[in-house]
Amino acid sequence: MKKAELKEFLDEKVVQYNNPKFIESDPIQIPHQFNKKEDIEISGFLTATIAWGNRKSIINNATRLMVLLDNSPFDFVLNHKETDLEKLQSFVHRTFNGNDCVQFIKCLKHIYLNYSGLEDLFAKHAETDSLQKSISNFKSTFFEIEHLQRTQKHVSDPLKNSAAKRINMFLRWMVRNSNTGVDFGIWKSLSPSQLSCPLDVHSGNVSRKLGLLKRKQNDAKALLELDTALRKLDPKDPVKYDFALFGLGIFEGF
Repeated sequence: MKKAELKEFLDEKVVQYNNPKFIESDPIQIPHQFNKKEDIEISGFLTATIAWGNRKSIINNATRLMVLLDNSPFDFVLNHKETDLEKLQSFVHRTFNGNDCVQFIKCLKHIYLNYSGLEDLFAKHAETDSLQKSISNFKSTFFEIEHLQRTQKHVSDPLKNSAAKRINMFLRWMVRNSNTGVDFGIWKSLSPSQLSCPLDVHSGNVSRKLGLLKRKQNDAKALLELDTALRKLDPKDPVKYDFALFGLGIFEGF
């Protein structure tokens, strides 16, 4: 398939999947329950953190987590007492357990009290054409308070060759415009052109079949290769193609 044909094909798939119907079966429905900026970004971050495995299970567990946070995640993060954290010990999603959950709440409070929130922290180390260094710096800052070592594995580091799929997905949610009603576009200090595609088994396999990606592992090097290819198709909004790649893989078995 020639570049022009590939772009036309993928652009059609973006239109097909980048619409409110997409929300019905996707974890992004969790932050869509909220209106306040901080509630959206905290619920989005926590949902993205547990977004691996069965999608129905992800949505069910993220919904349960919001209930545990009194359906007011920002208020809970900022104003919780130690006794409020006890109920979080019952939470589990795969290897993310109650101890990890409590740790994340404490780390988030640290971010909001000392770094003006998630957006400012991610924007602080952003490069012109990438947020991968920013993600690495975010992880360092997130865990600069006293923390459980085991919990570190739940935040990926691109500078250690991770594709950081879940954080890149979260950043897509926050940064891409809300014109189609799926992503939020509430982080104005970052640009869609800086985003990287959330690379997982589905988007990776489809990308290889379409000739966008040659590397076999889904790691940081593969992400750079895919980003480079997608930026040639649309330098201003390369990650819109996540909808096409994901949709082709999940819904069409491409």
